[in-house]
Amino acid sequence: MCGIAGWVDFSQDLSKDDSTITAMTRSLANRGPDAEGIWSSRHVALGHRRLAVIDVVGGAQPMGATEDGREVAVLTFSGEIFNFRELRVELRARGHQFRTHSDTEVLLHSYLEWGIAFVDRLLGMYAFAVWDARREELIMVRDRMGVKPLFYMRTAHGVMFGSEPKAILANPAAPRRTDANGLCEVFDMVKTPEQSVYVGMHEVRPGHLVRVSTRGLTTHRYWALEAREHTDSLPTTIARTRELLSDIVYRQLISDVPLCTLLSGGLDSSAVTALAAKTLGRDQVRSFSVDFEGAEDAFQADAVRGSADAPFARELADFVTSRHTEVLLDSRNLVDPTVRAAVLHAADRPPAYWGDMWPSLYLLFRAIRMTSTVALSGEAADELFGGYRWFHNPNAIRANTFPWLTSGSSRYFGGLGLLDKGLVEKLDLPGYRERRYQEAIAEVPRLPGESAQDRRMREITYLNLTRFVQTLLDRKDLMSMAVGLEVRVPFCDHRLVDYVFNVPWEMKSFDGREKSLLRAAVADLLPTSILERVKTPYPATQDPGYETALRTELAEVLADPDAPVRPLLDLAKARTVASSATGAVSRAYDRGSLEMALWLNRWLKTSDVLLDL
Repeated sequence: MCGIAGWVDFSQDLSKDDSTITAMTRSLANRGPDAEGIWSSRHVALGHRRLAVIDVVGGAQPMGATEDGREVAVLTFSGEIFNFRELRVELRARGHQFRTHSDTEVLLHSYLEWGIAFVDRLLGMYAFAVWDARREELIMVRDRMGVKPLFYMRTAHGVMFGSEPKAILANPAAPRRTDANGLCEVFDMVKTPEQSVYVGMHEVRPGHLVRVSTRGLTTHRYWALEAREHTDSLPTTIARTRELLSDIVYRQLISDVPLCTLLSGGLDSSAVTALAAKTLGRDQVRSFSVDFEGAEDAFQADAVRGSADAPFARELADFVTSRHTEVLLDSRNLVDPTVRAAVLHAADRPPAYWGDMWPSLYLLFRAIRMTSTVALSGEAADELFGGYRWFHNPNAIRANTFPWLTSGSSRYFGGLGLLDKGLVEKLDLPGYRERRYQEAIAEVPRLPGESAQDRRMREITYLNLTRFVQTLLDRKDLMSMAVGLEVRVPFCDHRLVDYVFNVPWEMKSFDGREKSLLRAAVADLLPTSILERVKTPYPATQDPGYETALRTELAEVLADPDAPVRPLLDLAKARTVASSATGAVSRAYDRGSLEMALWLNRWLKTSDVLLDL
């Protein structure tokens, strides 16, 4: 994992001044604390911040390749290629010679051997850019599920790009503006592919590549979810799912630095941890869980969290004999100004949804990074196997919108309560959401002869895999890379996604429970209590002290006539909330509007962004 940045301009000589590409690259220092590299030529400058994971000594970047004494291609790469060893063997058989043991060099030589078609051979999570000096062309590529981010901004004579918006914004030529569409992306719980909060800035879409040359900028799709008939029986489907998961986890355990798993005691993270333990052996896996001090004894079940994680995480750790660490957080640290500043700096936008999960993830990853550099996580299993309640709620399934934004779930993503009514009406959030929903539905692949139920469940799954899980992947990437921790996501392996996406719904839920197929595939690896546990989200603090601190901060904002968020708020409502007492138990879904107002104010105050409404 690393941070990458670059600038192509066909109208000027970028080799004469490295100061701009250096600033762009250094803005990503947290993503790559181990080394920095800069390379430039006449019309291109590339930067790299390295987090050394594979071939710690030999994998420096940007990495170039020469033919007949001249440089023909240069690569800057973030991520991991999990089949690089097989690709190296194949490339050696074709005459390629290697100077390092890194996956970076394998990736570069794969491009030289197969050209653009090399992307079809990759297993991994990645975002990279290759400068082809022979064609004077830049190729930017992002992995199929969008695990690793990659942003770009088109210019009059080329492009600027980076792992995070801040890399592009470090270039003086990049405007710092957001418009109505950008605010809609902030305010609504919908991740629109290619969209960014900033005007003129885009993300490379998952499964796509972008080519930039003197002829202009073009995008190309190299992978997408496809509808195919599933002919395997239930026993075969269970066995194939297990086979895929075993191979995926085996591959993702490759590392030259300390590695661990993130363990909640839920089905997904327990499956990953158990498979890792099965591969590496007893006492060889290090696992981490998170909770808040005193939370286990004071825990109160709510609408989505029926039980505390800690007892289940301990049971699984004992069951597979992992070396387990419980990270206990003090809720007071969630509002520590330095922590919140670090979260906002990493996010480059108001990290409103998920509330305290942003700073708690940051603190968790900071603790893990003291002993581990790589972690395996359970993200995407719910989206792929149907774990969320909206997969099983008839009203959510029938609704003509994103299922997580229906009445049964929308309160968990509510954050507009303190916004000025005129602003909300001007943005037309319902209309924006409707347009985005219709765009997404139009993309869903169809299978001739498919039943109405299977067609609708395919749509629901597609929405989750292309519009919802990306919010989780973004959050996990930003908070982990803020402290230089690489997080791998086995359930995002495209082979598993391709296969399970086409399993009929009645087979995915064959025993009437959520994630039936996954439970069956790992049944022999887990204790009964975990196999029977109902889906529970990532822990959120129930400490009323946290909510009281938010209300106090809101009162301070309202008392500041220069607070940039004031014109965007319903001040009467905000004053009422700021002066209200906090209950004995604080619920995350009751704090959404507070979080939105406060993060929005911090972002506007520190980012120097212009609101163009």
